[in-house]
Amino acid sequence: MRYEPQVDVASLKAIDVHVHIEVDDHGHASLPADLLEAASKYFRTDGPRPDLDAVAAFYRERSMAAVVFTVDAQHGLGHEPIPSEFVAEGAARHADVLIPFGSVDPHRPDAVDRARRLIEDCGVRGFKFHPTVQAFDPSEERWYPLYQVLQDAGVPALFHQGQTGIGAGLPGGRGLRLEYSRPILLDGVAADFPELDIVLAHPAVPWHQEALSIAVHKRNVWIDLSGWSPTYFPEDVVRYANTLLKHCTLFGSDYPLLTPDRWLADAEGTALKPEVMPAILRDNAARLLKLDT
Repeated sequence: MRYEPQVDVASLKAIDVHVHIEVDDHGHASLPADLLEAASKYFRTDGPRPDLDAVAAFYRERSMAAVVFTVDAQHGLGHEPIPSEFVAEGAARHADVLIPFGSVDPHRPDAVDRARRLIEDCGVRGFKFHPTVQAFDPSEERWYPLYQVLQDAGVPALFHQGQTGIGAGLPGGRGLRLEYSRPILLDGVAADFPELDIVLAHPAVPWHQEALSIAVHKRNVWIDLSGWSPTYFPEDVVRYANTLLKHCTLFGSDYPLLTPDRWLADAEGTALKPEVMPAILRDNAARLLKLDT
């Protein structure tokens, strides 16, 4: 079943652009057991990992839509990923509230063909990359053919940025390198692919000023505010979201590790201006995902 969006944007309170599918229908997890345990400690949560149907029900109850994905990090983690085809098929069953992104390990020799098939055959609406977990420097030109496929198809690329809870607290961080998720590595990519929409996910701490600078400079770069409670957003992030970047800042939670309920409740106590919130919560994402056309 190929995904075709059936999202009624006008009826939505928000579009969450950052939601993880962490288990498949057989209980296979998206991460190895040691990384799951470390992430739970880092985020201080040991709650259940909802399956795709439960995620759809959760967002439907809240009159929200959600961009859903997993991460293909076979090379970096030596762990079989949850297939993006599974995510797309599930989203097709819940096309009123779910929007599937694909994920392709750039190290796979057939990465370009995989990406093309996910777009053409499955209908994914974008791609999620996690350079630290996937163990690749996104600035290297050997990945450019993959980016070209996304640009040609008109679908965005969402990159994890900054600190990560994956591997946190383990010896050597389990070998994962934070430097691969530094925003400045994507500045050249955004310059060389001006028609590719690039989403810098999370406030990108400790390099949030790099992310803000790139988004101000390059029209095809967006910021999502997932992975952090708004209570802890750096002051610069809030100021730019209220002003220079109010047109390209996106609401994201990082569900199930951070719920949209908590994000929204905590945002009320910040300096985020009420007049910019409709764009951040819904309208910017609808434009990015071409749901308003």
